[in-house]
Order: sequence, then structure tokens, then C-alpha cells
Amino acid sequence: MRIIFMGTPDYAEAILKRIIATPDMEVVAVYTQPDKPVGRKKVLTPPIVKTLALENNIDVYQPNRLRDEDTVQELLQIECDFIVVAAYGQILPLEVLQHAPCINLHASILPQYRGASPIQQTLLNGDSKTGVTAMLMDIGLDTGDIIKIKEIDVPQDEMVESLFERLTEVASDLTIEVLENFSSYTPVKQDDSKATHCAKISKKDGEVEFKDATTLYNKYRAFTPWPAVYLNSGLKITQMELVDKKSKNKIGEILHVDKNSIVVGCEEGSVRILRVQPQSKKEMDIISYINGKRLNIADTLS
Repeated sequence: MRIIFMGTPDYAEAILKRIIATPDMEVVAVYTQPDKPVGRKKVLTPPIVKTLALENNIDVYQPNRLRDEDTVQELLQIECDFIVVAAYGQILPLEVLQHAPCINLHASILPQYRGASPIQQTLLNGDSKTGVTAMLMDIGLDTGDIIKIKEIDVPQDEMVESLFERLTEVASDLTIEVLENFSSYTPVKQDDSKATHCAKISKKDGEVEFKDATTLYNKYRAFTPWPAVYLNSGLKITQMELVDKKSKNKIGEILHVDKNSIVVGCEEGSVRILRVQPQSKKEMDIISYINGKRLNIADTLS
């Protein structure tokens, strides 16, 4: 079985690794995003998928635009049985979609959460279930016919990094299962009337207020470590727990202080804060922070 693989981040790397390790599957080409400057020194760094491909002597292609005619024609010269796509970051043109069955592994239960941030959106909405959808791609954004879905439960305190790791494992297993049994599936059209969408996460999404404790806590789950949750003052909240969902409080009021945490009131509900990071400073425990600011019970955390 000859496979062209398209993907860029860690999620894609884990799936590619599983395909490479599977007997009777040959990855004949890898498409990934161009190298990008990383860090303060802007060191040009390859995507992790590229590194894995080169380690396994697989040809790597990094077009700026997959839609460019020369790029499309080059790809069409590569014989393959399937194209597997996982968080590639570019739209596939029709000619590529027609070259071979294009299978996408999307980290949601489609048609829910089409788009760039399905894992974060699952946590933002406090969902109790999520999953991975193996989809036969078409020209739309995550609109193709569904081949198979695998679901998992989501604990109400699970963080994005943990959920990401679990869904990556599910996606890796599902990829092999679908490739090995492709002829036995009958893809099913999505119900577009039930579709929801999620956008790419930006830094500004992390700014929070002490209004609704559940919303605040779910943002903490979805946005830690990046873009992090932070107050208008720039203070990052790096460790937090949900205390209650229904109490009525003054926004940001410190309700309780103990030896290693404080409870802060929200307009609805309250949260326990254990660690913070002031702007341009190192992370610290919350007690050291409020002591430095001379804050106590009934004061406002801001």
C-alpha cells in the first residue's frame, strides 16, 4: 500500500510514525509546511513531521501553496493508493482530491467543531465526550463523508495537553484501521444542519474575567499552556481549580486564603487559584503574590 502523507504538528507526527511502523504500508512522500523561524533568535526550524520523514528516508515536499499548478503536477506524478491528511494546514485542490482517496483524521465528532481548534473547543464547551473522525475529504472544510468515528469520554478536569495526547493515540489507531479495511466501509454524508465551527486560537483568546467560574475554568483547561489565561493586568493564572458553579459574588473578590491557595469569587461561582505569573516575571505561588501586593480577604484580585 503506497501512501502520501500530509501533516505538520505533533498530532500528525504520531500518526505518520504509526503508518511507517505498519507492515505492508509504504509512505512514498510527505507533504508538510515550510520551515519556520522559532524562538527569540528566529532559528529556522523544520516541522517535526519533516524530521521524522527524513530519518526514515522519505521524500519531503514543503510547498508554500499546495494549490500552485507546478506543485499539483509534481504531486500527481507520485503514484499512491491513499493520501492521509492530519493537521496539514493547507486546503487540498480538486486535482489532488481526485488523485487517490484522501482520508482526513479530524479530532472531533463531525459535523461538530469543523475547523482549526476542535480539541480546545471541546474543553471550552465542557463536553463530556469527544473523538476522532476519519473522513473522506472533499473540497469543503471538514465537510467530507464520514468513514468511521471513535469516541472517548472527557473528564471535567482534563487539560488540553492530556486530551491532545489521548486523541492522538485514537487517531493513530483509527488511521491504520481505516487504511487496512477501507473497502469494507460505506462513507456517510454529514448532516450540515448540525455543523458547528471553531476558529484558530489567538493570544487574545486567553484574556479572562471573574464573571462565570465554569467558563473561566474551561478556558484554563483549553488554553494552558498556550495562549494561557490572563487578567487584563497581564497576570497569568497558571494553576486553578473550580470550587463551585452557582454562588453569587463580587467579581474578583478574595473570599478565602489558606497556606497555599486563595478562593476568588466570580459573578457566578468561584475558583481556587494556586499559582500565577505576573507580567514579565517568573511563575510563583499565589500566596507569595498576594503578600507582595498586600492583598487579603475582601480585596480584589486584578
